Amino acid sequence: MSKILKTLGVILLVLIVGFLILRSPDKSVEELKALYTDDQSQWIEIEGVPVHYKKEGAGPAVILVHGTGASLHTWDDWTEVLDDNYTVYRMDIPAFGLTGPALDKDYTIGAYVDFIKDFAQSQSLDTFSIGGNSLGGYIAWAFAVMHPEKVSKLILLDAAGYPHEGDSEALAFKVATNPILRPLMKHITPKSFIEKNMLQVYGDDSKVTEELVTRYHDMTLRSGNRQAFIDRVHTKHKDISDRVKEIECPTLIMW
Repeated sequence: MSKILKTLGVILLVLIVGFLILRSPDKSVEELKALYTDDQSQWIEIEGVPVHYKKEGAGPAVILVHGTGASLHTWDDWTEVLDDNYTVYRMDIPAFGLTGPALDKDYTIGAYVDFIKDFAQSQSLDTFSIGGNSLGGYIAWAFAVMHPEKVSKLILLDAAGYPHEGDSEALAFKVATNPILRPLMKHITPKSFIEKNMLQVYGDDSKVTEELVTRYHDMTLRSGNRQAFIDRVHTKHKDISDRVKEIECPTLIMW
């Protein structure tokens, strides 16, 4: 019995040491602000949450919505092109970036649509173009379905929102839904894990630079974001894909 106890003790010690070595501590919002905000960064409170956003350029309004695990920085290059002719609005949506978790933990598409509506109202926008990538694309077309009077044009870049079958989900989604690995995800998130996920979803691997991986990793470690990601992955979404046919505004689809 004593030999078994010693063996278990050694195993436990190895696990504790391994956890301490691999542990990825949260990063505070203030710490990340110093790295990922600039003179264009602004903050507005929506549903009690300080939301990080940028407003750049001049002309007709365009709202750009990023995808899962990303931030408003997704649209840096797009903004450089568009801000000569448009006023570009982009924000870190709840659960991601510097904005972080929603207070009510509601990550349904309906809640995100309401968030965009509240944001647009805060900027006094009656009508605008809206574009989105992945989850952001889902939010964008759902917004166009639910508030057609507000959307002049729609841009969908690899938009989510249709039911799918198969084993195509990124590694992060698989870990977040695994009951054994899920608790570890909140404490152990190595940069290599983030890089592997990005290589899965980027079409051009050369664009997955060290700087990009570092930013995604830092945003993942933002206090509360890892739990928010798990909460969002476990959110049940009502399938409204049959309503896509209701969209009548000019729409650009990129895949």
